[in-house]
Amino acid sequence: MAKVSTDNNKEFSFTDKDFNRVREMIYQRAGISLSDNKQDMVYSRLARRLRVLAFNSFSRYLDTLTSNAHHEEWEAFINALTTNLTSFFREAHHFPVLADFVKHRHGEIQIWCSASSTGEEPYSIAMTVCEAFNSLTPPVKIIATDIDTNVLENAANGIYQLDRVEKMPIAKVKRFFLRGKGANDGTVRVKQALRDLITFQPLNLLAPTWPISGPFDVIFCRNVMIYFDKPTQAKILDRFAQIMKSDGLLFAGHSENFLNVTNRFKLLSKTVYALNHSTHIK
Repeated sequence: MAKVSTDNNKEFSFTDKDFNRVREMIYQRAGISLSDNKQDMVYSRLARRLRVLAFNSFSRYLDTLTSNAHHEEWEAFINALTTNLTSFFREAHHFPVLADFVKHRHGEIQIWCSASSTGEEPYSIAMTVCEAFNSLTPPVKIIATDIDTNVLENAANGIYQLDRVEKMPIAKVKRFFLRGKGANDGTVRVKQALRDLITFQPLNLLAPTWPISGPFDVIFCRNVMIYFDKPTQAKILDRFAQIMKSDGLLFAGHSENFLNVTNRFKLLSKTVYALNHSTHIK
């Protein structure tokens, strides 16, 4: 029997049944596997939606979603449960590898940042390629996608609190950002030339079709696979392999290991992968 939360401080009852329904729904919709210890997180984030929509129970809210696969609330549901921890030049060891790689490419270079969050990662990629070519107009196109539509809007605007760039060298900040003045004091904005290198658009990695086609020289998929189970990871990695150039690179997160998931990729260096051409594909 499902337990009803006995926390008197909670505004809504939240049973094990409610939590398990949420887990199943977010898995089916976005491939995200929520662990048992995420119950409080789920309550906190979805309770906000209940208040906005004036629902008095989780069961009614969830019933509304499951009764209509195209309900507009699905977008808010997914956005609420998506974690967006990011920073500029996170996992810094990747960017010198990227810089060296792009300098030896010919023609236009296509890069896909598959979980762009609030934009710090694709802008870090853009800054890296600009420095590699010593130009604000390098021969590079970057597609930045995320399942969370709220963060994509913020990313496209390219406006950040000043403390988000305080660990960056001053010369880099001056080259790529504008300081806010007046009402915008305490903020910075990515310069237009850098923003022009990136196209932001929504994309669900579990969708049957993707609104992008490649072929890509580079794919960044960092700290995303940890939210998926291994069969889901394998499916996504297989799709990556199909839209990468034969000598392209895949960058993964520090806690992700794809070698025990698929034989489509081989490890080149720390969490940097290339296609495994010795694999026989039937």
